[in-house]
Amino acid sequence: MPVFKKLFSADGSFAQAIGDFRSRPQQIDMAEHIAAAIASNSALVAEAGTGTGKTFAYLAPALLSGGKVVISTGTKTLQDQLFNRDLPAVRDVLKVAASIALLKGRSNYVCHYHLERANDNARLASREEAAHLRKIVRFAARTATGDKSECIDVPEDSGAWAAATSTRENCLGQECPNHAECFVLGARAQAMMADVVVVNHHLFFADVMLKDEGMGELLPACNTIIFDEAHQLPEVAGLFFGESISTTQLIDLGRDARMEGIALAKDYAPLQDAAVAVDKAARDVRLAVRGENLRITADRAFEDSAFAPALKTLTTALDELTTQLKSQSERGEGLANCLVRAQELALRLKRWRGDEAGAEMVRWVEVYSQALSLNLTPLDIAPIFKRQMEGHPRAWIFTSATLAVGNDFSHYCGELGLTAAKTACWGSPFDYQNNALLYVPPEMPDPNSAQYQEAVTEAAWPVIRAAGAAGRGSFVLCTSLRAMRRIRELLEVKLQNDKIELPLLMQGEGSRSELLERFRSLGNAILVASVSFWEGIDVRGDALSLVVIDKLPFAPPDDPVLAARIEKLRAEGRNPFMEYQLPRAVISMKQGAGRLIRDETDRGVLMICDPRMLGKPYGRRVWQSLPPMRRTREVADVEAFFAVKSPDAND
Repeated sequence: MPVFKKLFSADGSFAQAIGDFRSRPQQIDMAEHIAAAIASNSALVAEAGTGTGKTFAYLAPALLSGGKVVISTGTKTLQDQLFNRDLPAVRDVLKVAASIALLKGRSNYVCHYHLERANDNARLASREEAAHLRKIVRFAARTATGDKSECIDVPEDSGAWAAATSTRENCLGQECPNHAECFVLGARAQAMMADVVVVNHHLFFADVMLKDEGMGELLPACNTIIFDEAHQLPEVAGLFFGESISTTQLIDLGRDARMEGIALAKDYAPLQDAAVAVDKAARDVRLAVRGENLRITADRAFEDSAFAPALKTLTTALDELTTQLKSQSERGEGLANCLVRAQELALRLKRWRGDEAGAEMVRWVEVYSQALSLNLTPLDIAPIFKRQMEGHPRAWIFTSATLAVGNDFSHYCGELGLTAAKTACWGSPFDYQNNALLYVPPEMPDPNSAQYQEAVTEAAWPVIRAAGAAGRGSFVLCTSLRAMRRIRELLEVKLQNDKIELPLLMQGEGSRSELLERFRSLGNAILVASVSFWEGIDVRGDALSLVVIDKLPFAPPDDPVLAARIEKLRAEGRNPFMEYQLPRAVISMKQGAGRLIRDETDRGVLMICDPRMLGKPYGRRVWQSLPPMRRTREVADVEAFFAVKSPDAND
């Protein structure tokens, strides 16, 4: 009997060691494909539907290969799960002696140097953040890893962390007085020694770019690289293969220059003035562009009359800070480091302002609520990524529940230049035909009409009400923040008018983890959310039995990077909608739909409100890519579905 068939059989090692293990032919086949790719140092793109058991399917051959393995994930949550739970479990079952290490980006580790500086001189935004900083000081004295996820009494989004951690820009490297006890260096040393290292996509690409710049190798040389949640790679690669400068980086530089000046050049007031000027100029650049949560072209940003003068003022302020730092840089490594950062940021700002990017780069601006970034992004990342794969022979495994359109991988492989990769697709073992229903309501208006959110709410309300009456919870997933807020308002009115008491939650009312915990514990809540809840969410049982999606998730056509790529495809005589926009929408839709059925006993309804699902020829490609659910256009069928008790419901 082949090794994986035996390991993953109903009476094999995994079944004997893991209580809820189920033998699945898809898992066995996937493990064999991955083992073959590792043995031949080749590339494999593997889609595995929900419930396939893909984590064990790649961990088992990776651990048995005997080589050095890097596993890269899309989220820190999955990173921690792999390191703390899945890897040790598989290692125990296989009885292999492989050593494992967890490596995160440096902002996840306490920095002794910056923590000490902040504790002495930092001006934090509130008393609460000052209290958080004191807790971090106590944590740093007792922790072995410095990993901030272990410091559970300080929120991950507290501003105190920015003062207590380092960035690539402000790290002093070997000149740091705390070099010997550095948590980042400790984690990297463990990673260099380990047989299996768990990283995330951002860290992987940060290392790729560092090697390109001749600044050393952050990740160990390895025989196999496995990307889980690989559907995120094109987006992440685009960020790292480009270049950006943010107001946050500039404000951080101003803060660090001020603090280093207080510590090392207290007698030199011009440095303090220059640091404050950069801080103010950076904030003024953000204020010069109206709106928030926008991605706009550089030309559109310059339409705001205040933007060009604000950029000019920032350039002048940054040049002045550079001059002042140059005059004081010999007084300490902290000031010397600030000088290098100021010079690098000034160079990036000059490149962005000078539009020296060339035809293969897109110049654009992202506007957040409190910050702004200036970006240069490559139009095509495939040749750059392909170049990274060449050289050292190794296996490259790309896996996710959503990589193909139907069974076609050409879009995904084309984006990353995976021309020679083998592909394979395994559907979910779950019984969608009996346990899930796809509902597309009739007579919906055009998705671009002014009253579309009202129509979505009217159509979804009887379905949400039926789920709530059955004691089950609902997700309403929206394709924009504006739609999310409007639909939440309308649902609140519905609840009041019908005198129905169902908890109503919305993204942004707490951290994602806090909201999910509340949603799970309530059991019958309605959660209205946007893009960050479309993927990486695992809610099992009746707490999530309905997923409502307002529109097909096409990226906004005025997105500057998308618009430039569409123009490039048109110029090449290709069809950008069918080759680029539609495949991306299908992959996003599969992610959203994947929130519904998470284990064998789950039952649920997927409601897609967009009339283009059935009214447009391309809609067929969308629903054919979804799991094989029964389909209906009758709300009565949905109400009847929710009237049936779940198999595991209490009598």
